[in-house]
Amino acid sequence: MKNDTKKTEEAPLKKKRKKREDKPHYVNAKDFEDALTKYYEDDVITDYLADCIQRIAYGLSHAPNFMNYSYLSDMVGDAIVKMYQAILHKKFKLNKGFSPFGYFTTIAYHAFICRIKKEKKHHQVVEEYKERHFDLMLNDGEEFGSHRVYTKPNSIDLVDNFH
Repeated sequence: MKNDTKKTEEAPLKKKRKKREDKPHYVNAKDFEDALTKYYEDDVITDYLADCIQRIAYGLSHAPNFMNYSYLSDMVGDAIVKMYQAILHKKFKLNKGFSPFGYFTTIAYHAFICRIKKEKKHHQVVEEYKERHFDLMLNDGEEFGSHRVYTKPNSIDLVDNFH
């Protein structure tokens, strides 16, 4: 017979994640649709409707594909402006059977993507300017009050030196 004198240590319990249906929604789709319907009737944006628009933008900003950008607040601002424009121009059609939450989330998503493209283009322009300016400064050092310094060789010079 075997005699087990060792006590087995139990592994610490892991925290259970909340199931998706247990998490509270940051915007209630039915209440949002009701607030939007009320706006379409009397053209007054309620505090609840404005709060829903902000919550949609901030909620989308916590998505993994957007959360690490340094200009996240600009992305959220652009999304809020675009969603307000859609509300003011009554772009969403209420009787089509689609969710206004999904519609406005899509508007926010596209506003985020547009801001990312603008920032990427701006970054490219700055990098191109730096490269041109630094090359000019290195090649024409006399204009800047210094002597000529070594610059990177052209690719043609490299080919000529190997033959």
